[in-house]
Amino acid sequence: MQIQEDRRRLHAIPELDRELPKTIAYLRKALEGRNCQVFSPIPGALCAWFDFGRDSAIAFRADADALPIRENTGAAYASTHPGRMHACGHDGHMAILLELARRLDQKKALGHNVLLVFQPAEETTGGAKDICQTGLFRQRNVRSIFGLHLWPGLPQGKLYAKAGAMMARSGEVTADLFGASAHIAKGEGVDALAAGAELYRRARELEQGFPEGIPRVLNFGLFQSGQVRNAVSAHTHMEGSLRAYEDRVFFALRRGLEDIAAQVERQWGCTVSLSVSEGYPAVWNPEDLLEQVKALAPVETLQTPSMTTEDFAWYQRYLPGVFFFLGLGDVPGLHADTFDFDDGILTKGADFFECLAEKLP
Repeated sequence: MQIQEDRRRLHAIPELDRELPKTIAYLRKALEGRNCQVFSPIPGALCAWFDFGRDSAIAFRADADALPIRENTGAAYASTHPGRMHACGHDGHMAILLELARRLDQKKALGHNVLLVFQPAEETTGGAKDICQTGLFRQRNVRSIFGLHLWPGLPQGKLYAKAGAMMARSGEVTADLFGASAHIAKGEGVDALAAGAELYRRARELEQGFPEGIPRVLNFGLFQSGQVRNAVSAHTHMEGSLRAYEDRVFFALRRGLEDIAAQVERQWGCTVSLSVSEGYPAVWNPEDLLEQVKALAPVETLQTPSMTTEDFAWYQRYLPGVFFFLGLGDVPGLHADTFDFDDGILTKGADFFECLAEKLP
């Protein structure tokens, strides 16, 4: 099947962030010659515009970048780029949209025009936001956008979505604490390690102090401090993550963390530099549009939203959009160096998108 061949060829040439020359070349070759306009709204992205002579359009999105992971699947189609791997299913997302393009190429009439968006940098800086800021959707009068993610652990071949919050808002937390080093036996200096430990402890108390039933994450995965065992640490570096479904919770945690940093600075006499990146908004599916989709195709209700993030959320800030999970069954988790799946299920995604292209009013 061509959809499987596309997926496997794309899987073999993973590229990172916005530098996707081989990937874009493959996509362009597959799209050119079809009944569509092919163009790049930003570097590293490619779009296909199917004009059916209508006043409005709908869009479908696939992400195209890979991860800096050394593949360990042993598959015949494994990565040929050492240290890079499609470990998050983006090769499958692209293959679904290429199959949709082949099907659109055969259609004579639809109720709207169709825009296919292949975007870079989902795993890094958020290529979706940059595409939105070009004004592309306004220029093409796109009234809604749809995307999906292959999802381990859900029943194979079944589609899931949830109205409202489906994936979290995120921000990367970075803290640097600067003290003054001294011999550890003298009781002198300004201990940046102890100050960092206090910031960590109080940040965890802040997160755990929120009422039950309010999903959130504020935690650190990296803590580095000091140089030798017998000298007071002059510098602590911490990296963590802040996540929540609701903006009010996210920003309350951020303000609380900023207050803690200021208090630790005063208490310990060190200098604290704290930053929380903009990150991605929460994926938030509008109930009315999701209900329209459910009237056309079998979509199960996702019972529990995910605390992971997705830059598809940026599209939803600019126009109505719904995001879905396509179940992969019992396979290794996303971002694992052994991640692989039965790519026969990709036709389920193409069938679903074709249904929306044909039947959405």
